[in-house]
Amino acid sequence: MTDMLGYNFQHLSYPENIGEEALLYVINDLNRRENMDGIIVQMPIAAHLNARRIQNAIDPLKDVDGLTDINMGKLCHNVDSLVSCTPQGIMDLLDSYEIVVSGKKVTIVGRSDLVGKPLQSLMTNKDATVTLCHSKTKDLKMYTSLSDILVVAVGKPKLIKEDFIKNGTVIIDVGINRTDEGLVGDVDFNSVKDKVSFITPVPGGVGQMTVAELGKNTYKAYLLRKEKQNGFL
Repeated sequence: MTDMLGYNFQHLSYPENIGEEALLYVINDLNRRENMDGIIVQMPIAAHLNARRIQNAIDPLKDVDGLTDINMGKLCHNVDSLVSCTPQGIMDLLDSYEIVVSGKKVTIVGRSDLVGKPLQSLMTNKDATVTLCHSKTKDLKMYTSLSDILVVAVGKPKLIKEDFIKNGTVIIDVGINRTDEGLVGDVDFNSVKDKVSFITPVPGGVGQMTVAELGKNTYKAYLLRKEKQNGFL
């Protein structure tokens, strides 16, 4: 993809036992580089590292994963920012198929910082009525069965069955699980496919959008830094 976009990239790999200060030094160096427009620290990282501190060390204008507190806060307040790639990809996917979000009942299963929480804000900002479910939610089926749009991102193979949804539900399956059958999603595709109005496949669905949004975010990050340098931010 980088060749097609005309992007250059560096993949920096470090031993699992890297010290936190050493990793922060690397990030600060990347922050200062004028020829570096986007930075991602691949999560999860080693348990001895403070993930929040590492994420927030990234310059918010280079935070193409949208995980810094500044970008997450801007998203919550509906201020233009760099947004996590998968949630933004989901919104663009819905828009491209002319699936209206405003006024719809949306249930998101999974509250991760990378998908569930930012998607909740994106959906709310588009005037959806949003329910965020997670591992402590009681009677998950009650919530999913009321949904007009259901997004599942928990990493549990075929969690959502036919009896979890109503007729005409739109399903976005973010899960990707390696099983003896091959790659499967968090939704039992064959069980629900005749009951839904739209559903994303696994593989070949949301994952493609995530990659595309990373390219868009990197270009947006470049523009935002240029605006700041020119005194517009």
